[in-house]
Amino acid sequence: MKFTYETKKDTRSGFGAGMEYLSQNNPKVVALCADLIGSLKLEAFIKNSPERFFQTGIAEANMIGISAGLAIGGYIPFATTFANFGTGRVYDQIRQSVAYSGKNVKICCSHAGLTLGEDGATHQILEDIGLMKMLPGMVVINPCDYNQTKAATIAIADYEGPVYLRFGRPVVPVFTPENQKFEIGKAIHLIEGSDVTILATGHLVWEAIQAAEILEEKGIKADVLNIHTIKPLDTAAILASISKTGCVVTAEEHQLNGGLGDSVAQFLSQNRPTIQEFVGVNDSFGESGKPGDLMEKYGLNAAAIVEKSIKAISRK
Repeated sequence: MKFTYETKKDTRSGFGAGMEYLSQNNPKVVALCADLIGSLKLEAFIKNSPERFFQTGIAEANMIGISAGLAIGGYIPFATTFANFGTGRVYDQIRQSVAYSGKNVKICCSHAGLTLGEDGATHQILEDIGLMKMLPGMVVINPCDYNQTKAATIAIADYEGPVYLRFGRPVVPVFTPENQKFEIGKAIHLIEGSDVTILATGHLVWEAIQAAEILEEKGIKADVLNIHTIKPLDTAAILASISKTGCVVTAEEHQLNGGLGDSVAQFLSQNRPTIQEFVGVNDSFGESGKPGDLMEKYGLNAAAIVEKSIKAISRK
């Protein structure tokens, strides 16, 4: 299957579109924001349902506490800010007030990863997936484009329990179906192949598709899966793929420590030891720069996935 796109949009706008839908279709959903309404694309939600919006200001810990209280009251709070502030800054509050008691709070964060760009290393959190997946009972979702982020936003409102939804700032190709049904914990098989499995998440999914096309020109058939949910991991889909290919490459805009690759390696080591290569940030912080330049410098692109795929195949 050949993937094409007609437009590029930021995944945070997909979140905004999902919130607009929820403002009109789910009266239990409330939105909270730590002084970043424009960045989180909440204008339509506020216009439609101003009484269900709470501006907490630059007080993210307080926002999480308020969200926990609203959940006790029967509401479905969506707490929104930048990923750096919504995970690392308030980890204690999330652990104690949300995860420990399994409260129905959705922590929805934009500007994750290197593609935040010019804001630099202090804002480019690359540890958030690891932080959040370690919390017992926390679902971790990292969608790949505008349409999938919108669908995920709508879907998590129907899920009972804490969720971390991660999305980003840059415009990226919109290539998934417009009116898709999002299934938490269900990987999407994008490309059929038999030589190497590529498991990608978030912004790296499109890069994995591009890598598969390059590999095909070299006579290598890649089996490509979109792992939009990192926890719970779709282990059945992963096993089905590697049973055909015998090797795997994981690709993510995150630290190698704690990310998708870690989760896959842990599962495979216990169930089916498999040759694995990793595409991700290798134990370093980011830096200020244009998103595309940073992704190239830190090896988070199609070229890196191709290189790791060839290496994995050579180790079989």
